[in-house]
Amino acid sequence: MPQQKGAAHPHAPSAAPPRNSFALMGASVPLDPLHNAVRPDLADVRLADRVFAPHYAASVPRIVVAATPLRQGSDMASNALAELVVGDVFEVLEFAKGRAWGRAPGHDLVGYVDADALSWPGK
Repeated sequence: MPQQKGAAHPHAPSAAPPRNSFALMGASVPLDPLHNAVRPDLADVRLADRVFAPHYAASVPRIVVAATPLRQGSDMASNALAELVVGDVFEVLEFAKGRAWGRAPGHDLVGYVDADALSWPGK
């Protein structure tokens, strides 16, 4: 099919603005998972320039509506790292099986909380 005068070639690079990017150079930087939201399967997208993960998530801030322990593991019998009180912010990266995994910025700790202890939009 002949190209119309002034039409862009179908395989020409787009004139979209450049994106912010970075190069993955070498191994990931070791990060302390107690203070950085990183697991073998998932990491906070804010850490993408420092660590490789198969999946990244953007945190969703929630407010603690019922006091709850921040636990090291998803099992509610696991070690309690801190006590979150009503009004604390919890940055959720994953909800699974009634638990929320994320970061408690006020304590600079990462762990699991009971999902029912967090606010939900529209409630």
